[in-house]
Amino acid sequence: MGTPFTRRDFVKLTTAGMLGVLAANHASAAQRSATRSPQSPSVRPFPKGFLWGTATAAYQIEGAWAEDAKGPSIWDTYAHTPGKIKNNENADVANDHYHRYQEDVQLMKALGAKAYRFSIAWPRIYPEGTGPANPKGLDFYNRLVDELLTHGIQPYATLYHWDLPQALQDKGGWQNRDTAKAFGDYAGYMAEKLSDRITHFFTINEFHSFVDMGHRGLEMAVGGKTVSIELAPGMKLSPAELNQVRHHAVLAHGLAVNAIRAKGKKGTKCGPAENITIPVPLIESPEHIQAAERATREMNAGYLTVMLEGQYLDAYLNAAGKDAPKVTADDLKIIGTPVDFVGINVYRPSIYVLASDNAPGYREIPFNASHPKMLSSWHVLGPEAMYWAPRFVHSLWKAKEIYITENGCAADDTLAEDGQVYDTDRVMFLRNCLTQLQRATADGVPVRGYFLWSMMDNFEWSAGYGNRFGLIYVDFKTQKRTPKLSASFFREVSVRNALA
Repeated sequence: MGTPFTRRDFVKLTTAGMLGVLAANHASAAQRSATRSPQSPSVRPFPKGFLWGTATAAYQIEGAWAEDAKGPSIWDTYAHTPGKIKNNENADVANDHYHRYQEDVQLMKALGAKAYRFSIAWPRIYPEGTGPANPKGLDFYNRLVDELLTHGIQPYATLYHWDLPQALQDKGGWQNRDTAKAFGDYAGYMAEKLSDRITHFFTINEFHSFVDMGHRGLEMAVGGKTVSIELAPGMKLSPAELNQVRHHAVLAHGLAVNAIRAKGKKGTKCGPAENITIPVPLIESPEHIQAAERATREMNAGYLTVMLEGQYLDAYLNAAGKDAPKVTADDLKIIGTPVDFVGINVYRPSIYVLASDNAPGYREIPFNASHPKMLSSWHVLGPEAMYWAPRFVHSLWKAKEIYITENGCAADDTLAEDGQVYDTDRVMFLRNCLTQLQRATADGVPVRGYFLWSMMDNFEWSAGYGNRFGLIYVDFKTQKRTPKLSASFFREVSVRNALA
């Protein structure tokens, strides 16, 4: 048996010598895994071929915000508006990934990641949102994809992670139906240019976040306090206007699916990546599980339900009343175009549920003020969400392929005196979540892969740089990258394809 791959070994890796050391230790970890009995209660295996990856978003890491003919996005505008971002920070440079992508791919390789979910900046491809494509923008993603494949990492592309071209916002943004059409055209172009090497495209990331928090703001009760969250473009729309934006977003998804099918290579797959609302049964007995499943369908009516069923639920339309969106039968046919997979971002339970004899058949149980939470004020601790979210997506909509497109936690990571980052809170969080995910796969839920958020610390939207989600610590002044304790944990799980 080889010498175990320790955290100290990991952090000693340099970019230049990383691949050789990685290969030796990869074999060592695989050998250790082989010596353990599959029947051992201490080993919880994932299905053969399970995909382990990390995830990022363009605006949060790329920097180079005005280089190579890239147009401004709504996030460039929002972050440059005083008072919108904590400490008035912005992502003009962020992680400088645009210039350091080769180093970052080496780090992914060292993490044992087999896949990388990244987003493409729409204004880097179409500076005006439509019109002539920018070849320099496409060149960057061609280089990135080739670099990933060279190192055995499968690229999974997200076409929209909130950075709408400002030129389209100036024409009404997501309130304008033409934005949905422009997104479909952009999606088709990217599939045409990249599907020879990218087999999986996520259309839009977190509809609920960029629609609700970007166009009205969101207030949630956390620990007995009300927390307000706002994202770009920071609008305050009426309920009717918000519902129409919501409709245009899911229409854009449907148009993108059709465009990818039309322009992509044979076998190209696509689907959404939604931060699904997750009701969790407070008691695991049949009536409460059934109630939570019903609640999942109804609480996701405006996004995932309509995308996977091609219809708005009567309860959703009745609740909206006069504020219901303007919809055509053709719209619903487009929105409900069958997808190849469903991506879900899972961080926390949205609510706990008990069955009820009264309509709608379930009762919501709020979080107690003392409910444990992670660093982010919104992030209550509830790893069981990782079991119930994919299970209900499968049972409700018969999804044949499910990906956990985001899961992770923010921590107040600091460098210790020895230069390392001992993020034991993140390791604890991941171990608990992955235990629940393994339970789901063992129960036959078809989860095909897991993308940890995030590969490295980055610009965390309105929170600026204070909330660190990464496996890799980033000094934003020097751009030095330092693997954390959680990096070696992730690597061991990935190499073994099991929790041990």
